[in-house]
Amino acid sequence: MLIGELSRRTKVPAHQLRYYEAQGLLEPARAANGYRDYGEDSVTTVTQIRKLLEAGLSTEEIAFLQPCVRGVTPDLEPCVELLTALRQRRSKLDRQIDTLTRSREALDAYIRVTEQNTDAFAPSTCATG
Repeated sequence: MLIGELSRRTKVPAHQLRYYEAQGLLEPARAANGYRDYGEDSVTTVTQIRKLLEAGLSTEEIAFLQPCVRGVTPDLEPCVELLTALRQRRSKLDRQIDTLTRSREALDAYIRVTEQNTDAFAPSTCATG
């Protein structure tokens, strides 16, 4: 199938499919006219890629994990490298969540103080941006 058909069936824009190809995640054959020719299995592959991206994995991580990926769910075959990569990604997400939580708490504190000061003083004109 041509890239337009794959795009229609997966609801993924053609430019994104070309990006997946550039990242080594999708490997179409080339027709005699030079057009990309995607096999039926490409629909499953794109579905897997999208779901793994939704889980927060990078395209680099997906390329590493792809040999262990089966089905549209996708299901992952257990192997040490796979579990290590998933655990590392989870740890990175935990650190990002901790950072965002601290940032939110700091902003909440600024909001509280500013609201208290607003009650005590006349509002000033300060630049916001």
